Amino acid sequence: MTPTARSSGCPGSGRCPVAVDGIGDITRFRHPARLCSQSGLTPRHYESDTKVVRGRITKQGSRPLRWALIEAVQRTPAGTPVRQARDAIMARRGPQARNIAKVAAARKLLTYVFYAMRDGHVRELDTPGAAAPETA
Repeated sequence: MTPTARSSGCPGSGRCPVAVDGIGDITRFRHPARLCSQSGLTPRHYESDTKVVRGRITKQGSRPLRWALIEAVQRTPAGTPVRQARDAIMARRGPQARNIAKVAAARKLLTYVFYAMRDGHVRELDTPGAAAPETA
């Protein structure tokens, strides 16, 4: 099974083939946080003694990958975990934080893509009582 076919079960996966192409070999990453960091979707973090500064996203890595993930997040249907995460942040922080919410939801979507590419399915997206899909 190809990585594109594996990730097609992700919510908002219309743009996932572009994302999968931008990721390349998934075995390079031990954890989804490393993939998010490599794609530039994590915020900057400077720390020195007691001073902590958090900033904008780093924008390191592939621009087409970030673009595809943000586009996929904007078009996710209501009721999906990615959309719920975006809506929860917007409800908590207000409508002016919609771009922050999109980036946070894109990190969540990229985490799902990581597990879909590595394992063949995403356990968090499984409905309770449903059997895991078989891989051949």
